[in-house]
Amino acid sequence: MSSRPPTPTRPAATPAGLLARTALQTLAAVVAGYLAMGVVAGLGLWAAGAADLPGGFTAVLAAVVVMATGGKVELSGDAGALAGTQAQLTAMPLTVTLVGALVTGYCFLRPLRHHAVTGARELLLRAGSVTVLWLIGLAGLSTLARHDFRITVGGGEAEDPLLDLFGELLDSVNPTVGFRTDLGPTLFYGLLWILGVLLIALLVSRRAPLPSRLVRYQEPVRPVAHAMLLLLLAYVLVGLVVGLVVAATKGRPADTFAVLLLGLPNITWLALGVGIGGSWEGRAEGPFGLPVPQILDAVLRGGSGGERADLSTVDLSSLAAQDGRAWWLLPVAAVLLLAATFAAAVRSPARTRLRQHALRTGVAFALTMLVAAPVTLVEARFGLSVLGIGELDSLGGQVLLRPRVWTVVGLALLWGLVLGLLGGLLASRVRRKGEVEQPVHREDGAGPPGPPGAP
Repeated sequence: MSSRPPTPTRPAATPAGLLARTALQTLAAVVAGYLAMGVVAGLGLWAAGAADLPGGFTAVLAAVVVMATGGKVELSGDAGALAGTQAQLTAMPLTVTLVGALVTGYCFLRPLRHHAVTGARELLLRAGSVTVLWLIGLAGLSTLARHDFRITVGGGEAEDPLLDLFGELLDSVNPTVGFRTDLGPTLFYGLLWILGVLLIALLVSRRAPLPSRLVRYQEPVRPVAHAMLLLLLAYVLVGLVVGLVVAATKGRPADTFAVLLLGLPNITWLALGVGIGGSWEGRAEGPFGLPVPQILDAVLRGGSGGERADLSTVDLSSLAAQDGRAWWLLPVAAVLLLAATFAAAVRSPARTRLRQHALRTGVAFALTMLVAAPVTLVEARFGLSVLGIGELDSLGGQVLLRPRVWTVVGLALLWGLVLGLLGGLLASRVRRKGEVEQPVHREDGAGPPGPPGAP
């Protein structure tokens, strides 16, 4: 007999203890998500020069985080009775969005990593707790995301005759421009955002447990969902490398880092859509513009809109007309998508038929672009008109970049079907999950030994 005393068994956790532990874990996930978004947004704004704003950096930082979760920030202006203002802003800083989604999803799933399966009640409890805490945090940020800035109109070397005529008069009434958060739509879109993040985290995770009733959907869904996430992240990684090279070799590195930290996926996911043959439409007018590559800005200011002469079409041909290197978007899309479909096929069960894999990747890529394309939408407009006479060109402008969503989704379905077929064919030469190597019998009867007692 052993002289060692018996090891005391760990007492079972009480329901109150489980609730307390779940609350702390979900709170940690929410705090980590907001903290990551705040750090990335703060660095991006600092690189963009927003740290010099008079007393408004905290408000601008809160507004960027709110916009990153789909919140609605309204612009406003006041120039007294002498002038009227029009302002509008719709955009998502997708670098901040992506970082927040990755961190929140990881922290949400991490406590479940050692479970084989999880109960539906526990999963709903965790998801509900994260959702409620996220909306509380979003409401708090919305109260901070409001500020007014005074603008100076007169003076300078502006060439606008209206500005020369009315500038000093407008300065005398202290014109301002500001922003506010519309709380109702912000909480609604924030709810959709956090629910989408949690759902996608469960879909793309390769090891997170599912309720027993949903386990049968794990094999057909998770390999292709994970592959689509890798595809989007690969585009962001390629864009990051290109951006770092540009920052090191070209001028104004601070502006480049501001784009990388705030809107990198806005550009790279547009490049993915354009690479498969999709198109966007838009225009850029006035002194304001988008922090985008020069060829894209040139297309937006070109005004060749085809059916709609006031809009420019952004596609492979229009970009290549500005810079022939834009044609590289096509082979890059083909190679990266083929790699994604191959990875999905390798991780799928060996019994998966080729046509099943092609259909799954086609649908998955179409759904991916149905999510990725609309979030690249940018609409921004600001105008200042004096006594109804006209707008001051030096203080007005309009930027629009809008995807043709269903064209992109249809092409994504076609590309996913074709390259899913090719990826499945390539994966057929690789040993896959669940595949059992069959014994080989030679003509002379020699072969691997059979089980005991076999003739």
